[in-house]
Amino acid sequence: MLRENFDFSLSLLLFLVFTVSSVAALLMAAFTREDAFRAADKQTKPFWLIILGITVLVNLLIPMLFLSLLGLVATIVFFVDVRPATKQVSGGGKRRGGSSSDGPYGPYNGGR
Repeated sequence: MLRENFDFSLSLLLFLVFTVSSVAALLMAAFTREDAFRAADKQTKPFWLIILGITVLVNLLIPMLFLSLLGLVATIVFFVDVRPATKQVSGGGKRRGGSSSDGPYGPYNGGR
């Protein structure tokens, strides 16, 4: 009884993690500009939308662990490699919260 509950809880947790991460990756890919993928020298936006869309569908419709793991690999590659590169190219990689006198290459010291 306890083992059955544990197995069910573990499979539910894995389903939620796989599905939520793949949906998040799909949404991030959908809202990223097309030219950012090309500028970062990554696969195209439609490629990632198709791969991540298939991953979401597999997670929702076909509860096979092997296929879900393949989708998780694609999702991890997107989060670890593609997303940071496109974010940096599109200007999202800048740090926030500098002084009002900061220029693009550091703080402005008034010509001293």
